[in-house]
Amino acid sequence: MAKRDKRLKRAIKSYKEEIETHFKKLDKDILEDDEITARYHIKEIDRSLIANMEKKIETLSKKNKEILENKELLDKYRKKLEEYKKKLLIE
Repeated sequence: MAKRDKRLKRAIKSYKEEIETHFKKLDKDILEDDEITARYHIKEIDRSLIANMEKKIETLSKKNKEILENKELLDKYRKKLEEYKKKLLIE
């Protein structure tokens, strides 16, 4: 079980990094008024990255307190994403 937990933790860390990268690109696109690419980053974060990260967290959620921190991080990402959607008038 330890090997699986390590893999799940690495996957969660990887999703965090990728989400942060997409948020940086999203900020850049908004500053450059590139709405099409900004919408792409929003969809990518919303539909694949956050959803997959959530699945990994739920799989790992049997044990430790890191799970609570990761769930709080997911909520933070969702709120941040909603702010961007409002900026771009996306429903």
